[in-house]
Amino acid sequence: MSHPPGSIDVLADPEGFWRLQGLTFIAGVDEVGRGPLAGPVVAAAVILPAGVAFPGLRDSKRLSPEVRAELDLQIRSQALALSIREVGPRQIEAQGILAASLKAMALAIRNLSQVPQMVLVDGNQPLPLSLPQQPVIKGDDRCPSISAASVVAKVYRDRLMEACHRRFPQYNFARHKGYATAEHLEALRCWGPCPLHRRTFRGVREWVRGE
Repeated sequence: MSHPPGSIDVLADPEGFWRLQGLTFIAGVDEVGRGPLAGPVVAAAVILPAGVAFPGLRDSKRLSPEVRAELDLQIRSQALALSIREVGPRQIEAQGILAASLKAMALAIRNLSQVPQMVLVDGNQPLPLSLPQQPVIKGDDRCPSISAASVVAKVYRDRLMEACHRRFPQYNFARHKGYATAEHLEALRCWGPCPLHRRTFRGVREWVRGE
């Protein structure tokens, strides 16, 4: 499909498209922690100023911890608004991981100090919000505000799991952040689950005793 000069395709460049429509407060939202066996799912929402650029910004999973930490500082210093929210293991067990992830993202959006004019959501699912929104598949690599949210959420969750390691050192959460590594699965076999574990997840539920 061709577009007039100066126009932008909403599918190819969602953030650029909405800025071209005159919107200023465009929030990107993303979550991390859907796959782990332990810990919360964490979502971040970020509104960036128009024209701001962070060299190297992309999907947080494709960045080193050192680069993520530096980008996190830059994003926090320049964002117009930023919010982080988490949904814990008991709610994940009760609602399922998809619903819990969408809830965390919706909470992050609602907690922004600035009401967004448009919400760009990583993935293909809309959020339970009345605000204008657009799901963007692979948005964490296509939209700067979603990429920024991905980085902020990842840095926050990794640090949270490192803190959890001090409470439950036998699982070594500082290394694997709750994901199903061989080391983590062996720790579950030896120690069973702790309160941080998601008891409905395969790899954990096999060791839940007395239920």
